[in-house]
Amino acid sequence: MREALRHLTIRGRAFAAAGATALVCAIVLGQPGLTRVAVLLLVLPFLVAFVVGRGRYRLELSRTVSPRVVAPGQPARVHLSVANDGQVPGTTLLLEERVPFALGARPRFTVRNLGQGCQLEYHVRADQRGRFDIGPLTVRVCDPFGLVHMGRAFSSTAALTVTPRTVALDPISLTGMRNGTGDSRPRAFAGGSAEDVTVREYRRGDDLRRVHWRSSARVGELMVRREEQPWQARATLLLDTRERAHRGTGPASSFEAAVSAAASVALHLAERGFSVRLVTASGEDPTTWQQRHDGSDSAAMMEALAIVATTRTAGFDVGWLGTATGDGLTVAILGAMDGSEAASLRRIRHHAGAAFAIALEVPGWGPAGSGQIHSPVSPTAVLGEQGWRAATLACGDRLEQAWSQLGSRAGTTMAGLT
Repeated sequence: MREALRHLTIRGRAFAAAGATALVCAIVLGQPGLTRVAVLLLVLPFLVAFVVGRGRYRLELSRTVSPRVVAPGQPARVHLSVANDGQVPGTTLLLEERVPFALGARPRFTVRNLGQGCQLEYHVRADQRGRFDIGPLTVRVCDPFGLVHMGRAFSSTAALTVTPRTVALDPISLTGMRNGTGDSRPRAFAGGSAEDVTVREYRRGDDLRRVHWRSSARVGELMVRREEQPWQARATLLLDTRERAHRGTGPASSFEAAVSAAASVALHLAERGFSVRLVTASGEDPTTWQQRHDGSDSAAMMEALAIVATTRTAGFDVGWLGTATGDGLTVAILGAMDGSEAASLRRIRHHAGAAFAIALEVPGWGPAGSGQIHSPVSPTAVLGEQGWRAATLACGDRLEQAWSQLGSRAGTTMAGLT
């Protein structure tokens, strides 16, 4: 009851103050009728606090978000299951779910008879990419007179991931032939990687005749020979996340356009059978960015692009490059450049079997701010000198057209076209 008295509303405190004042006036003026009214006003808040305070709330919450990953504008259903193992008096519960502003208004529910529990449901939708935490749920106990409000909050939350916007891209030649010919199907490029090994860990059911005893003795566990090594086309997607290379803010910024382009290219390559990994300007983070599934599973890539953010790096960290040359396809989504990126782009091109780039004409997204590139150079000139096949994307242009231009540049005189 003490806790309930501490949560008296303004109305409840006003009732108590009015009752005390009326009681004093009734005694001074000698008005018995006013005394009965004063006692009613004074006792009612304490009576309500006693009734609310004697309730025992043992609530359990289960929250389900379906689907967990959605596209921009796609609604997601949130299901709340509230169970009660305690004794609840005849009071009203006010439930409010905390959601980020990008998902809309906070859902509110009024439960007049909780009983053993209740099932609640609402929908959320976001028009911008990101990972949003839904919850926690707050519970307020309210009496019918509105004199006492007791609040509680759950600590559990659920995550909703909104992927970047994507567009369908037309197939173009990605074979890396310098004469611009060849079919458009992905092929395996020369060069090995850490995954191209001849032995692997023993798995239950493997034939013991395939055990490679020398490797097993070296690593301390059973290793078996692979009968055949799958040969799969590989692609590296380089996203320019440098803050200085982009302009604009929010969903209308050049960086959001770059992320959307990267997501579209990633899905396009995965559909064509490529095994895609994502690399940012600050280098590769294997625990987050590298897609460790086969080329048909792009969920990890899309979730990574949903939360990618700009970095304060000035150039490109190329520490993720291997020792092999001509290794796979590289597609870069680049922002503004001032010419200092030439050396890094040359190294990346040297290690790639084929190099494509979509360069954003960043000045169209707004004026340069503090720390951003104020006088960008021509991206096609910088990329062409380093042997990249490049196309530009201006503010308001369609990504499909820029992507198609990459497939029609084979006959140009740009140096090093693949």
